[in-house]
Amino acid sequence: MPPTKVNLTSGHLLRALFSLATPMLVQAFLQNLQNMIDLYFVGKLGSPAVAAVSASGNILFVLTPVLMGASMGTIALVSRFTGEGNHRLAAQTAGQSVPIAIIFGIIIGIIGQFFAPDFFRWMSIPDDVTALGLPYLRILLFTSFTMFVLFLGNAAMQGAGDAWTPMKIMALANVLNAVLDPLLIYGIGPFPTMGVNGAAWATAISQAVAAVTSLHLLVSGKVHLNIRFRDWLPDPHLCWRITRIGVPSSGQMLLRSLMNATLYSIVAPFGTSVLAGYSVGTRINMMILMPAFAFGNAAAAMVGQNLGAQKPDRAVKAAWLAVGVEAIIMVVASLLLVFFAPQFIAFFASEDPEAIRIGAEYFRIEAPFYICSALSIILSRALGGAGASVAPFVINAFTLWGVQVPAAVFLSQRYGTIGIWSAMAGTQVIHAIIVGWWFNLGRWKHKKV
Repeated sequence: MPPTKVNLTSGHLLRALFSLATPMLVQAFLQNLQNMIDLYFVGKLGSPAVAAVSASGNILFVLTPVLMGASMGTIALVSRFTGEGNHRLAAQTAGQSVPIAIIFGIIIGIIGQFFAPDFFRWMSIPDDVTALGLPYLRILLFTSFTMFVLFLGNAAMQGAGDAWTPMKIMALANVLNAVLDPLLIYGIGPFPTMGVNGAAWATAISQAVAAVTSLHLLVSGKVHLNIRFRDWLPDPHLCWRITRIGVPSSGQMLLRSLMNATLYSIVAPFGTSVLAGYSVGTRINMMILMPAFAFGNAAAAMVGQNLGAQKPDRAVKAAWLAVGVEAIIMVVASLLLVFFAPQFIAFFASEDPEAIRIGAEYFRIEAPFYICSALSIILSRALGGAGASVAPFVINAFTLWGVQVPAAVFLSQRYGTIGIWSAMAGTQVIHAIIVGWWFNLGRWKHKKV
């Protein structure tokens, strides 16, 4: 078993990178698996139940930008203070993530209770699905503060160089969720039969147990961040420092989510089969990019700690090493998708030849440029780890909304779907060039957090 805490400011860079990125990748997989566990167990309740859980999952995905932004602020500060050797301030920062998580969770919970019906109506969800999905969504929104506490507690550990403990905590949540789902959904033994609502409570309880476990470890000092109870009391100055870094990161993820919805509206007029092929392609695309975000988060922690330790050159090497490793992964993925795209698409859309053709067309144009995505994602996360999160936000806004969306609209009118995929591929190249250029300027090395 590898050590829980990795020395990021000295020693072998590649070993440190994989010691962080590997558990982060497993953790990301486990987070995505939670919703799949619910889907599996509600499957026996019929198609409306499955659709209700799926639709609610899409709505809950909107929380991702807020979670990612807050976690980036926590990682940036905890890693910087850890690198400086200021473990007391690192612990105080980790402690401040708790009130931030609770406040954001309560706000979102309250908003969700009032607007949950509107979410389903905006998505044109059928009434029978809404009837099942509405209480399921309200339960998860009401208890969302536990998800925030879990997410930010894990981010604090990662900033301190410990990515294995958060992975184990997520594994605990998944195992507990898998045990509780059948008990609460079907009413096994002394448990009540709750149907779809049982899946929501199983998820909420498992997240709450995992969040309490995370807090216990942080307070006990077993994860190199010995938080004291007074560190949980809101410190406006420290909370503002976390938020100042986190808000641009949240904005960056939100812009990307909105852009994805906009691209769906551009693709939709070409027909159901085209939309199905594109939808399957984007699902596979998200899976392919999971390692990039894992290596990006690892690079963020390494950059933050090495800047704190006054080792900016090592921070630069760590970021580019992560890009190099991920580039190899992306080349392999690109080759597989270019040559075997129909087989991958057919796994999800085996009954629709046109969807398979469109999905294959999408990957043959898009996949060769995955290496550009690897560069832009990892260097953007590295900049966030340095506390320089405004530049990635501005670059993201310009490339997605100033280049990709207008180009997709224009080229779709001239060349159809090939024009849309070409606009997406070209934007990846432009994004990578700009991010790489800004990173090499090196202004982030002097960023004060």
